[in-house]
Amino acid sequence: MNAIIDTLRDPVALMAILVSLAIFATIVSLAMPLLSGDRLPARMRAVADEREKIRQRERARLAEEGRSSLRGKESKAYMRSLVDRLSLRKALLDDKGQEKLKQAGFRSEAATTTYLFARFVLPFGFLIMAVFYIFVVLKIDRPLPFKAGICLVIAYAGFYLPVIIVSNALQKRQQSIKRAFPDSLDLLLICVESGMSIEHAFRRVSEEIGSQSLPLAEELSLTTAELSFLSDRRQAYENLANRTGLDGVKAVCLALIQSERYGTPLGQTLRVLSQENRDMRMNEAEKKAAALPPKLTVPMIVFFLPVLFAVIMAPAIIKISSL
Repeated sequence: MNAIIDTLRDPVALMAILVSLAIFATIVSLAMPLLSGDRLPARMRAVADEREKIRQRERARLAEEGRSSLRGKESKAYMRSLVDRLSLRKALLDDKGQEKLKQAGFRSEAATTTYLFARFVLPFGFLIMAVFYIFVVLKIDRPLPFKAGICLVIAYAGFYLPVIIVSNALQKRQQSIKRAFPDSLDLLLICVESGMSIEHAFRRVSEEIGSQSLPLAEELSLTTAELSFLSDRRQAYENLANRTGLDGVKAVCLALIQSERYGTPLGQTLRVLSQENRDMRMNEAEKKAAALPPKLTVPMIVFFLPVLFAVIMAPAIIKISSL
């Protein structure tokens, strides 16, 4: 035990551990895209299961049984018991948080329960690890309020870690949808102008766009199922807009709702909206390219300039030292 504590207190050992972890994380990051298989069949099977759940829900509603079937996999019993006993849903999750979970792809009840359980448990876990490391391993020679403040900051970070994870998943999902959405509108325009109904057009586009964006294929497949089984088709379009949270998708859904209500043609509207979404995607890329030089300033000062000065001044220093 003393040897482990001495190792953890040794700066050289800690630096070696951190460098090893960084190298391992880099190797894993580079190897994961090569080792990951095709997830499209599994995601499409999940969409088919969701479609079957929607069908069961609508049949139950029409039969006045009042039972919903849109439930995900069951969560762990202890998680569900803790969340229900402490009323964590009311304390830690509001309507905006529930909407963010759905937009990030976590729609099941089990995902919500796991999220609430993690937000409650992780602060205590982080606090225990921080107290052990600061008071037992490092033995920092600082006042007690200072060390307690560090432990509380680490516990606070554990409390918001699930929120950060959900936000990152939401951003990645929206980015994937945003990149593939103009192409999906072009495909939808071709299908509509060829005489397909909107349900068949959505289904066809979801099959074709899956290789480019799995989240968009999933959303379009769910919209196809809702168009087939919901009594109000407008609700299906509104659900698509709410699940994605993107302005471009909301504009298309609004155009589809107006077409359903007033019978206006979709061809020209989809063509204009497709060009607008493509322009938005190009403007976002140009904005990122314009922000690149300021972001590179600090890395150049910290990493490149010292090496450059060393290379330039090393011959002079060697020559002077040899005199």
